[in-house]
Amino acid sequence: MNAGVEPIFWMGNRFATGLQRVTHDPSEITNDGFWAVSISFEGQWTCANFAHVSESQFAVNDSQFVTSQFQSSMDHDMYVSYVKAIQEDISNGWVYQVNACRTLSATIDKDFSLAPLFASILQNNPAPYASYLRIPGVEIASASPELFLKRKGNTVTSSPIKGTRRTGGAEFGSKDTAENVMIVDLIRNDLGQICKDGSIDVPRLLDVEHHPGIDHLVSDVTGQLKENLSWQQIIEPLLAPGSVSGAPKSSAVKIIAEHEIERGIYCGAIGWIEGNACELAVAIRTFWKEEDAIKFGTGAGITWASDAEDEWEETELKAERLIKIASGKIT
Repeated sequence: MNAGVEPIFWMGNRFATGLQRVTHDPSEITNDGFWAVSISFEGQWTCANFAHVSESQFAVNDSQFVTSQFQSSMDHDMYVSYVKAIQEDISNGWVYQVNACRTLSATIDKDFSLAPLFASILQNNPAPYASYLRIPGVEIASASPELFLKRKGNTVTSSPIKGTRRTGGAEFGSKDTAENVMIVDLIRNDLGQICKDGSIDVPRLLDVEHHPGIDHLVSDVTGQLKENLSWQQIIEPLLAPGSVSGAPKSSAVKIIAEHEIERGIYCGAIGWIEGNACELAVAIRTFWKEEDAIKFGTGAGITWASDAEDEWEETELKAERLIKIASGKIT
């Protein structure tokens, strides 16, 4: 497959072409078509219906790199202050955990394409839920390692990530395991809203997954869907993704809104829906375009046990390799 300028979607060798329509109303998703879906952290849906889906690898013949410097929405001191503010909220009993994020952005020409960057990501930073979406007004290149929601028939699975270390680094500590278990409990509650009573299970807990330059703690939460739910009824109770918001989710989202710029595509969901199946990733490790800027988000989960300097370093680690790829320093 060679990516030109036409609207396309690619994920896991599913290559969709022939854009038919775009809607921001999830109630319009039908069961007889293929839909590429992007949902912002704030809950805005973009649903693109494609006519043709084939199995194909993603390949682009040219290369294009970001030549300007990436700038952060928060510098070191601002982020450290944010972490400490969250810990004060924790001490006051408002929240147990918050995912604190910042956005990196660099200036690009308006005709800059993310397709060559995505091809480089697949080569240099392969990720299990890597995806690329280009439709009018939207372009996303994601190297997400995290499953937000997979559906096959009536079985659903979510696989939250909590716990990050550099490959070969120190063993995961009690802060990492406690945070993962906390978010697993949150996901259990989320799935409990859409699944049959007694069907929620955790078949994998605190498994170590290895990714390029980085390791994660990952768990699986599964359940059996209630009958006759629409896609909107299935997905909206799970938003925003628990691993990138916090616990309790309602309090965490309020704290995030007080401290961060709007996340938009970052930390939302991206993937596909077809029939009674879907595969949606959490939109982390993700680049997107906004007019003459390319953006990338990075964050870390903050608990009472967090060290603010360590959390800043975690955001640096998560961004390091992918920013180098975008800048042509890893080819």
